[in-house]
Amino acid sequence: MNAPPAPTARRPAPAGDRTGVRRCPGLLRWDAAVGALLVAAFLVGTGTTPGFSDAANLSAALDDTAEIALLALPMTLLVVAGQVDLSIASMLGFSSALAGALWDAGWAFETLVPLCLLAGLAGGLLNGWLVTRVGLPSLAVTIGTLTLYRGLASVVLGDKAVADFPDSYARWTRSSETVPGTFVPYPLALFALLAVLAAVVLHCTGFGRAVFAVGAQEDAAHYAGVRVERLKLVLFAVSGLVASFAGIVYTLRYGSARADNGLGLELTVVAAVLLGGVDFDGGKGTLGGAVAGVLLIGVLRNLLTLNDVSHEIQVIVTGALLIISVLTPRAVSVLTDRRQRRAAAARPPEAAADAAPDTAAPPPEPR
Repeated sequence: MNAPPAPTARRPAPAGDRTGVRRCPGLLRWDAAVGALLVAAFLVGTGTTPGFSDAANLSAALDDTAEIALLALPMTLLVVAGQVDLSIASMLGFSSALAGALWDAGWAFETLVPLCLLAGLAGGLLNGWLVTRVGLPSLAVTIGTLTLYRGLASVVLGDKAVADFPDSYARWTRSSETVPGTFVPYPLALFALLAVLAAVVLHCTGFGRAVFAVGAQEDAAHYAGVRVERLKLVLFAVSGLVASFAGIVYTLRYGSARADNGLGLELTVVAAVLLGGVDFDGGKGTLGGAVAGVLLIGVLRNLLTLNDVSHEIQVIVTGALLIISVLTPRAVSVLTDRRQRRAAAARPPEAAADAAPDTAAPPPEPR
């Protein structure tokens, strides 16, 4: 009888590898820390800014984050998959401009909305095709289409603004119209439903596991049977579709279709997603963390507005949050690695040999 091979010691998996959760060694889980910051910001605002916790202000603050929240959902899935779509705000602007041009030409609103959504889907498919078929990096592709879609918006509508959209639709995007018994405006209620759906897809389905696998190691996911190119194409298509829908919401909420609607909004969306703990390298993150990041940025923007802080300073704060969300985990990881190397160098040689995992392959069994 052949003797069974000697058991080999397994190296412990790094935190977050199997769950897709981003952790900072020695710290709280990142998304939990962001949730704690959100609660702290709310308490500080309540204690220092008169009117901050009023239902009307909270409703307005939530309504002001509607487009950011909607765009953050597909962006989260893309970044987890190791991709990025910087053209989402330009697609929002193109959808708004297209809706304004068609409305100005006499189209019925019920007819122009599906056409705008199809345009967004086509733009997302173009991004996905350039990434999957041509083989270009998503960062370079979407920087290019960011300019392309914004230019198309200017061609379609020019420098004019179109208003007077039907009130029967516009009223559902106003902060004064809330879910009965709450201060939550209807766009945020829709976002909550979509967020639950996206969380189930990302964290509870095979498609979500494939998204994490592609972000963690694309080649390994391919050899494991994941159809990587099709998955990326689907994610970019969904991103374009949601961006065009956000453009309709934006247009109705502000009552004006313009080619420059949503200009620069992609920075805020990326900052919210990364602040929520989604790793820009892919493979780690949670939908709940991204939602917490969106709400935290919304609370901070509202606090700054109530305290008469200019829009330029708000942009600076958003950029600073983006840098902090990227650098902090990296800095903690570097410091932890250095501490572990020092500890390993300080061990006696015998202890280091005992602690090292036995990675040698077992001898082949005789046939």
